[in-house]
Amino acid sequence: MHGWLIKEQSNPRHFTVNPASALDNLRVVLVETSHPGNIGAAARAMKVMGLSRLYLVNPKCAIDDEARARASGAVDVLDAAVVCASLDAALADTVLAAACTSRRRDLPHPAYTPRQAAPLLLSEATAAPVALVFGSETFGLSNEQLSRCRWLINIPANPDYMSLNLASAVQVLAYELRSSLEDATISLPEFEAARHEEVEGFYAELERTLVAIDFLDPAAPKRLMPRLRRLFARAGLEKEEVAILRGILAAMQKAGRQ
Repeated sequence: MHGWLIKEQSNPRHFTVNPASALDNLRVVLVETSHPGNIGAAARAMKVMGLSRLYLVNPKCAIDDEARARASGAVDVLDAAVVCASLDAALADTVLAAACTSRRRDLPHPAYTPRQAAPLLLSEATAAPVALVFGSETFGLSNEQLSRCRWLINIPANPDYMSLNLASAVQVLAYELRSSLEDATISLPEFEAARHEEVEGFYAELERTLVAIDFLDPAAPKRLMPRLRRLFARAGLEKEEVAILRGILAAMQKAGRQ
């Protein structure tokens, strides 16, 4: 893409099991970023707080001299960045994705401030990859992109002017994560959480099954699937729970064929 030196990976696996620092399992995912300076400044904000996993989804600009200048001493974070063609590819292997947004949708996911979310994110990151997702400077994250995330993170700001620079938003989240790591004891999750691709596979199978049993009309789906996504996002599916739910769907399909 764009002739960059950075190589795209369709199934990136940058993570560490039980890392000495949970920050090693935290990904910063920038979606369709349009200004190279923002990519460089985000990389600098990350490195200052000990984060190093940068993912770029369908970027609209190249990493140029401006990006490297804004990164200052964090050019190594830029050089190690993973470029992905889709958000799903950037979220592969993650057990939790949190979308940073200033907007609340009509069907909001569980929402936290950065300070509330930080210890919870670090707890999950002790065992598996976790992603912080940031939208483009102009349009933010679409509803479809938000549906791929379990949580929303809202940075408290002046309600009359909530326009926060992308790199500044990354800095706020990175700071809260670093502070929580320094101030609290982070424990391992009790159960193994389902990975992003496992949950998305379940949603796809659920939708097919609901169509097959005439519970969902694909011509007029309304808000059924977003509501179901919201329900399971609140629950936080475990790996074994996804397997059980997929088994139930398979039994329903088998019964329908008899």
